[in-house]
Amino acid sequence: MARRFIDISVALKSGIASDPPRMLPQIEYHDHHMTAPAMAAEFGIPIDALPEGEYAAVERVSISTHNGTHLDAPYHFFSRMNERLVPGGEPSWRIDEVPLEWCFQPGVKLDFRHFADGYVATPEDVQAELARIGHTLSPLEIVVMNTRAGSRYGEDDYIHSGCGMGKDATLWLLDQGVRVTGTDGWSWDAPFSLTKQRVEATGDVGLIWEGHRAGREIGYCHMEKLSKLETLPATGFTIACFPVKVHRGSAGWTRAVAIIEE
Repeated sequence: MARRFIDISVALKSGIASDPPRMLPQIEYHDHHMTAPAMAAEFGIPIDALPEGEYAAVERVSISTHNGTHLDAPYHFFSRMNERLVPGGEPSWRIDEVPLEWCFQPGVKLDFRHFADGYVATPEDVQAELARIGHTLSPLEIVVMNTRAGSRYGEDDYIHSGCGMGKDATLWLLDQGVRVTGTDGWSWDAPFSLTKQRVEATGDVGLIWEGHRAGREIGYCHMEKLSKLETLPATGFTIACFPVKVHRGSAGWTRAVAIIEE
């Protein structure tokens, strides 16, 4: 049986609209000739003693753990988790505490590209999509949400594009045993700019980050800034999304991959 790998992560890249301006990554590229003088000086040799005057290519980066495709730990959402499961809750897991078995599981894709920007998906929306694709969720399956935002990555409107998952819908997924979710949007929640309009209209501050805050009740992780979800089938694939082990981190970058057995 052949195995096909689909990279569903984005490249970490500077100079594009991948995040709000205050959060954009910065990458400095140092090529083989740029690093040669320091190496030659360290060994006390002339630069031309190095092969063609070259040493090593190196990148210097200034990023957060939430740039690029990453896996959020429960600690990102709130200082406590599992308040529904443990009296008083318990300290939220950091990214280096997330069970690795959560990060290698069968995947399920929800196609929500038809929802308007800023729409907040409900349990009924999730249930209707699962009925459409003929799938019943099993514990630990990784559920990813394909939104319109995936087609806008790197464009000026990216962080304002796509729908989000509401608190009730997130909790419904968690009640089915799901512990890792994902989206091709900038956030699991609806875009902040459109949520702000709803908060201003209603005065309900509980709408802010409501999908993330579901983790207070049941601890879970989610991936953000996925890509190419439109190329995946609804089911029949496995997702690998092991996070970089950032000590006590709120998230870790991941090279998320969908694996299809053919």
